This record gives sequence, structure tokens and C-alpha cells, in this order.
Amino acid sequence: MKLTLWTYEGPPHVGAMRVATGMEGLHYVLHAPQGDTYADLLFTMIERQSKRPPVTYTTFQARDLGSDTAELFKNAAHDAYQRFKPQALLVGASCTAELIQDDPGGLARALGLPIPVVAVELPAYQKKENWGSAETFYQLVRAFAVRGEVSSRARCNILGPTALGFRHRDDVAEIVSLLGHLGIAVNVVAPLGASPADLVRLHDASFNIVLYPETGMQAASWLSRTFGQKIVSTVPIGVGATRDFIAEVVELAGVDPSPLLESRLPWFSRSVDSTYLTGKRVFIFGDATHVVAAARIASEELGFSVVGLGTYSREFAREVREAAVRCGVEALITDDYLEVEAQITALQPELVLGTQMERHIAKRLGIPCAVISAPVHVQDFPARYSPQMGFEGANVIFDTWVHPLMMGLEEHLLHMFRDDAEFHDEAGASHLGETASAVAEAPVAVLVWDNAAEKELKKIPFFVRGKARRNTERFAMDRGLTDITLETLYDAKAHFGR
Repeated sequence: MKLTLWTYEGPPHVGAMRVATGMEGLHYVLHAPQGDTYADLLFTMIERQSKRPPVTYTTFQARDLGSDTAELFKNAAHDAYQRFKPQALLVGASCTAELIQDDPGGLARALGLPIPVVAVELPAYQKKENWGSAETFYQLVRAFAVRGEVSSRARCNILGPTALGFRHRDDVAEIVSLLGHLGIAVNVVAPLGASPADLVRLHDASFNIVLYPETGMQAASWLSRTFGQKIVSTVPIGVGATRDFIAEVVELAGVDPSPLLESRLPWFSRSVDSTYLTGKRVFIFGDATHVVAAARIASEELGFSVVGLGTYSREFAREVREAAVRCGVEALITDDYLEVEAQITALQPELVLGTQMERHIAKRLGIPCAVISAPVHVQDFPARYSPQMGFEGANVIFDTWVHPLMMGLEEHLLHMFRDDAEFHDEAGASHLGETASAVAEAPVAVLVWDNAAEKELKKIPFFVRGKARRNTERFAMDRGLTDITLETLYDAKAHFGR
């Protein structure tokens, strides 16, 4: 553990919270000091959930360390059961409480509650958030999944989506719809939207689709070993991967893929934009799932040149290194944002695909950027339907990636034509013809702009700067002013903006 300004992942108990918050009928009792309750804000402010996460904190303070903190935990667990009446209780400790060694699992079981208690031991000083979510989901699956008969070959589970995931809810909706068109039923989606009772029904599926390996693969591997369920590991992000996903799924389910494969082609492959995009140099960084998918889309579908890629997901470093080899670059495996910034600065790509951290880095360096992975901000939970997976997800990705480049092109064109007779600062409106020039050249009273006002004026795009100057001067003359200050400029802006 080291002190840092930014971090790609939180401690593992935040991963457990993502699983618990995504599920129904499960309550998480977290042995934690008062300050660790900050994690609630991740869900209420960033994901904009309408209710608090299903988490009860013991919130012990420094003065409690000299007394019985174990009793605090038992009281918290008992009160949580009485108040929320969950189907099951998940218990664990935060990184600080881990040092006390109060054994939350043993304490909760000693209460004799009439519901299952699942304890998760998450080594906060060795592991991080994604590992914590995977371990939590795995322990829940082991606790509740039971053997049983499979009612249909064309029946599957979807594993991996959680709360606070990057577009997880929309991805699930898109893939469930896609499977429905193929005639494949979805038995359980978990953890997102599932209850402990749903986990009991996991056996009633012939195979498991792992949309997010960081969270779902550990549980899927156990289900494969224990129940013999096959694993669909192709993540359907991008047109090519979605077609591969469909081929893998229909082989396991024994259904016909032609209704989807024949009717969906990437419209953007016929777009005039594709000519402009070819050969763009791109740097990719994020979680392993989205980085590997983005590298394939960039190199195989959009014709970009991948000049660098990496991940903070050390558990999936091998997969990212393999993707890097295919792109002819060396993978950057790190959770230090300063190393990422140094590589972006050295490579000077034309587009950065990354997390919110890379967005800040790219903005500071003046490089277009699109967010493709967690960690995320509130803007990455849009009100509109915006999946990353499936054919519709491919369209969303195209728009998301291309728009920053188009804006870069527009700025290039504006710079190119800034001295054109029709676009320079002093030009009048082009639709007024010669009158515009005459108006622009008409003698006016002598007005003096101070330095602050001139500096502020230059921040206005040049193609409307002339109009802003003329409006401000007209506003000043109408009021008998000869000196134009910053205040005059703002007053004129307010006046003409009514």
C-alpha cells in the first residue's frame, strides 16, 4: 500500500459493496471505522442510485478501541437483521478493521440468526477492488448454488455485472435482448439484480456467459468444475467480437444464428468518416476486459494504429500482454497513474481511450479522449440507453470514439481558415455581402480596451469574436463610455444575451 493522489481501484471491501449493492435481498454488515462510510457516496452521487447501499457499518471510533469492538459488531449485525429482514447476511471488515482481528464471520454466526451468514475475508493490504468483487461473488455462489436438473439446452446464466460498473445495466439489457432474438432464455443474471434465492437456481442453465471476467470468471470456473456448466468467455464488445460471441453461444445452445448475423452490418464501415479515421494513433488503458476489446476494435474495425496499451488489473495481465503482442507494442501493467501519464506524454497519440484518470491527463496534454472503462464519474452513467456490448454497443462506441476526433478536426479547420477574408475577427456576417464590410469599416468613436478586457476577448472563438467586439463597443458608445474594461465586456454580454 502506498500514498497516492489518484487510485484506479479502491480496497477490496468496496468490491464487496458493489456486489451487495447490485443484488436484492442481501445485506452487508461491514466492520469499519467512522471514516469508511465514504463509500456510500460512490453509489448515491456517482451512480445516482435512489437509495443507500444495503450496508450497515459498525462505525467504531478511536475511543472504542480500548473497549469491546466485537460487541459493537454483534449489535450492528443483529440490528441490521431486525431492521432490513434480508434473505442473507454478508459480513466482513474494512482495511482498518482488519487490523483489529475481531472475526466478523464467527461473531455473526454466534448470533444464531435465522438466515444464512456469508463471511468474506478480503486482505485489504494485498488485494484491491476488482479482486474483492470477484471473491465476494464466488463465496456467495459457493454458499447458495445447489445441484439440479437443467430444463433446457438453450438456457444460460449471465455472470459478472455489478453496481457501479461501466455501463453494466445497459450491457445486460442489450445482451438479454440479443439472446432473446436467438431463442435463448436467460435463467439468472448475477450479481446485478439477483437475490440469494436466484443463486440457488444457477444450476438450471447449460452454460454461463461471463460478461465481465474481473468479477464473474472465478465463480464461473467453480460452476464449471462443480456442475459441468460450459463457459462463454468471448466478451461481445465490438462487431467482430459480437459475431464471435453469437457463434460460440449458438453452438452451445443448438440454435440458428442467421437472423442476427445476416441483418446486422457495421454501418460505419461505409461512412465517409472511415477515411479520416484510418491510421489514427491511439493509446488504450483501463480494466483488462475493456482494454482487450478496445484494442481489437481499434486495430481491426476502425483502422486505428495502437501505439500503446495497458491495464491496472494485474490479475489479468497475461490477457493484456497477449493483446499487446497482437498490436506490436509492449503492455503497460501498472496502477500508478504517473507512469501512464509519462507514457502518454512520450507517445503523443492522437486519441486516448481510458478511464476518468486518462481523460484528465489527456485534457491537460490537449489530446482527444474517450472513457471506455472504470474508474468512472457521474457522466459515465448517462440517462440515455448507452451499452458497450452487442451491435448497438458497437454503434455507441463508434460515436463515443469518433466525436473527440471530429472536434479535433474542426479545431484544425478553424485554425486553417482563421485568416480567411470571410472568417477573420473583423469580418461581418457573410450573408450581408458588401454591406457587412462597409459596416465593419465605418468610422467609430475612439474606444480604448484595457489589457484584461482584450485578454478575455481572445478567449472567445475567433469566428464570433468580431461580433463580440462590435457588440461591446456599441454597448459602450450607447452609454457614453470610452474605456472598455472587463466589467464593460461582461455587462455587454449580459445585455445582448437577454
